[in-house]
Amino acid sequence: MTDRIVLSVIGIVSVAALVVLSALMLGRSPASGSTFDAGALPTVNAVLNGTSAVLLSAGFVFIRRRDVRAHRACMLGAFAVSVLFLACYVVYHSQAGSRPFGGQGWIRPIYFALLLSHIVLAAVIVPLALTTIYRGLSAQVDRHVRLARWTLPIWLYVSVTGVVVYWLLYHW
Repeated sequence: MTDRIVLSVIGIVSVAALVVLSALMLGRSPASGSTFDAGALPTVNAVLNGTSAVLLSAGFVFIRRRDVRAHRACMLGAFAVSVLFLACYVVYHSQAGSRPFGGQGWIRPIYFALLLSHIVLAAVIVPLALTTIYRGLSAQVDRHVRLARWTLPIWLYVSVTGVVVYWLLYHW
């Protein structure tokens, strides 16, 4: 397959993911009459986000040590964990809807600023991560490295802020 075809598929997948998530977040009411208890999924999602952050960090350490095999394993692991997160996230929001933030005072603007940056960068990371992984797996090393310099910090930020947003939403 050519780069053009792969990048087109990445674009389509990214837009589709954004549309589905937007529909869930912008008012779709939760499923009624479901017997599935989605109550544990926010905690599962926080653990998956934390795991992704650990794998991304380990992958960075491995590539700095020039251990390409371990780097690849960590980054593909981070991707797999992120895909699992996305599936759990969709299930949770389709079953339970969204939870309003209950914090008051000085924490509210901090929470919403963090949430907004998290959401925007989570949308950006989908095509960035897919393209970076594609370039790495297709041995386009120079292009992979150039893009990974942007992808890694954004992906790490999204993973860490996912845990912080969870903590503020469910434990503040």
